[in-house]
Amino acid sequence: MNRLKEILHEKGIKQTWLAEKLGKSFKMVNGYACNRQQPPLETLYKIAEILQVSVKDLLVEDKKKI
Repeated sequence: MNRLKEILHEKGIKQTWLAEKLGKSFKMVNGYACNRQQPPLETLYKIAEILQVSVKDLLVEDKKKI
């Protein structure tokens, strides 16, 4: 699980802007932001660098573990 959507909202950044910076489609970034898919580790680090946050800030522990 990730907090990408929350962080983008907090910073006032649009998903389209992030998609352009990452060189990815809006659909891909939207999938990350809505937690339909998770970015590869390399992309996660790139997102953190672009947004100037820690990778840890992007992640949230899944509370639904058994």
